[in-house]
Amino acid sequence: MRASKLNSFASSGVVHRQIWLAGILIVLLFPNAFGHSDFSAFWKKFRSAVIAGDKTAVAEMTKFPLSMPYGVKAGKNKEDFLRRYNEIFKGEANAAQCFKSAAPQKESDRRYEIYCPFKETPDDKENAPIRFIFELTNGGWKFAGLDNINE
Repeated sequence: MRASKLNSFASSGVVHRQIWLAGILIVLLFPNAFGHSDFSAFWKKFRSAVIAGDKTAVAEMTKFPLSMPYGVKAGKNKEDFLRRYNEIFKGEANAAQCFKSAAPQKESDRRYEIYCPFKETPDDKENAPIRFIFELTNGGWKFAGLDNINE
């Protein structure tokens, strides 16, 4: 009887190791399976950083190259982004003001968009052509582009 208890204990240890190994493999093979796919948590952090004007935090949550509107050069890297921050977030739209009440629109499981009005007409919610694009990347959610849908 003692030998059977030892065998049972040994086999349960093997099962625990197999479950642990399976969990590690899932995390390694599917990095977005846990936590990274939650857009609402990302949006809350991104929104707060833009409203606070925390350029560095916003840059850390941005995918490069950053897609820009027709005729505007893409944001190449973090340094270029930081230099052009006001153009991106205070150019045609006042993103900080817009993001206070804007509701993200889900385009797919891997893409959300926020639409903002022109900064000269901040209360014109019917005409909100400035689109901020967010994508799910291997590193989690990122700000991926800016567009003026009228162009």
